[in-house]
Amino acid sequence: MKLCERCNRPLRSQKSMDAGMGPVCKKKQEKEDAEFEKIQIKIDEVLENESNEAV
Repeated sequence: MKLCERCNRPLRSQKSMDAGMGPVCKKKQEKEDAEFEKIQIKIDEVLENESNEAV
């Protein structure tokens, strides 16, 4: 039996087993991933700021 990667509870459906987590944990993970992406600085933004400051 497979366990959820997030909460370690047993997974019941094949779909959950394939995803590695249950539907509730999957939604929570997607929300956290979206929040994480919002706060990330991309290298293009850093390089653009450096080139603007050099001018």
